Amino acid sequence: MLRTGKKIFYILWGVLLIYFLYCYAQNPAIFSVEYLKSFISSYNDQILLVYIILSIVRGFFLIPSTPFVIVGALLFPDRLLLVLLISMIGIMLSATALYYFSDMLGFSEYLEKKYPNKVKKWESKLQSSKATWLVLGWSFFPLVPTDIICYVAGIIKMPYKYMFTGVFVGEIILVSFYIYSGGLLQL
Repeated sequence: MLRTGKKIFYILWGVLLIYFLYCYAQNPAIFSVEYLKSFISSYNDQILLVYIILSIVRGFFLIPSTPFVIVGALLFPDRLLLVLLISMIGIMLSATALYYFSDMLGFSEYLEKKYPNKVKKWESKLQSSKATWLVLGWSFFPLVPTDIICYVAGIIKMPYKYMFTGVFVGEIILVSFYIYSGGLLQL
């Protein structure tokens, strides 16, 4: 089941990549900054709604939030607080979904069979009184996906409030930095 899902994902990813390369070869201008600005501004009324939907849905596909946060800051430089709110709602919804549905996704049995020592090690770390700090640090560090720690926390049944608090504090700091940095790019 897991291998079939991976194959389908890689095939879809490859098809999408080939499609974008084909589009670029046919008309490179559609990937220019000017074209993208004009395309986005032609949908000015709907763009906020699309941004909200994409920010919420992206977590269910394990797509990183960073590009969405930065794009939000660039699209809505006069509404940075709203971008922060939308981003955090999307991040926390995906963190919660991954936590609660980690067993349903079926990876827990696979991970426990393949990496029993690592699962036990993470279990002891995430059941300790300092688990919130570990999750916070993981969430704040931009080079590792927050989704992984939420998933592992759900598998080993870490108390939800510790996972939620750690992700929230770590991500709000990181997302605020991204929004501020993205807002500076407008200048």
